[in-house]
Amino acid sequence: MKSPMKFFASLVLAMLCASAACGAEMTVTDCLGRAVTVPVAPQRILGSGSGALRLLTYLQANDRVVAVDSIEKRNDPPQSKASRPYAFAHPEFAALPLFGEFRGKDNPELIAGLSPQPQVIFKVSPLSGPHPDQLTAKTGIPVIGLEYGNLSDEKEQFYATLRLMGQVLDKEQRAEEVVAFFEKHLAELRRRTAGVPEKERRSCYIGGVSMRGTHGFTSTEIGYPPFLYTGAKNVASDGSGRSETVNVAKEKILQWDPQVVFMDINTLRAKGEASGLWQLSFDPVYAELSAVENGEIWSVLPYNSYTVNYGSVLVNSYFVGKTLYPDRFADVEIASVADGIYSFLVGKPLYAQISEALSGKIFCRLNLEGK
Repeated sequence: MKSPMKFFASLVLAMLCASAACGAEMTVTDCLGRAVTVPVAPQRILGSGSGALRLLTYLQANDRVVAVDSIEKRNDPPQSKASRPYAFAHPEFAALPLFGEFRGKDNPELIAGLSPQPQVIFKVSPLSGPHPDQLTAKTGIPVIGLEYGNLSDEKEQFYATLRLMGQVLDKEQRAEEVVAFFEKHLAELRRRTAGVPEKERRSCYIGGVSMRGTHGFTSTEIGYPPFLYTGAKNVASDGSGRSETVNVAKEKILQWDPQVVFMDINTLRAKGEASGLWQLSFDPVYAELSAVENGEIWSVLPYNSYTVNYGSVLVNSYFVGKTLYPDRFADVEIASVADGIYSFLVGKPLYAQISEALSGKIFCRLNLEGK
């Protein structure tokens, strides 16, 4: 005889299956303010646009995805896929049918020809590519427009998107677990770095930040979350906390003279003089930077690849904290923390795999070339 709890769970599952079989529907409001009617708990879905498939993976709905866009079909080298941990964890995505080009450039004809047919399309940055109304008109499939958010000034947007997707997918509990997971880690980072005396707060700069490809040393982020949540003094910050990748003048970096430099390791994939590490090594303009003179140049994970990889942002934050305030993070073992984060978000511990793909050059002191 089943326990009351197991009986109740079975009953709920049966009711959900019955609702789906009977064509039950629900209406939600998407980020464009559109009322969209969708099936209850759809089992066949698409994730369109930058980061959509990542969020579906976070919500443990990746097994419902019936097709992917072109970025998942590319034969990228391991170091490129390491920038997208959800794809590293789920190579099966690459075997699914194609429904369009990446960044939301959906192909209605390909979608209409899919078998089985998706019941719902989750479209991040919905005005990229075909408008949701146009896509629905051509395919007959409801499209929910979503904004991706971030972990700085648009964190609530990120959480609202998870909750809306969870509502549609009957994954409300998982959505709340994911939100709580991020809040727990961000609170822990704040706790560990609370009350750091001003004299111990060294100035920092993040260089070589990826954005739609690799960039050199002058590419940085104004509201870099690992600095934001560890109370680090981001020399490029304008005080707003907004998330924006910008290119700054060399002269500005010299004026700021950061004591510690963190480098997005993806910059090493840039060719020759385009690499941030090459620029720090051989451009005489940077020779007198305090961080260069003192060897305070550290590598961090790339996290901008098909938009923000939230798990890697958290892992970077712990490394930044451990580098800047070693006493406060003495008990933190980065590999273990990373595996815990990736296991929760994408279903697999990936630290060793990512480290190998990036030639073991993550979370270490970078030596300047020719020095």
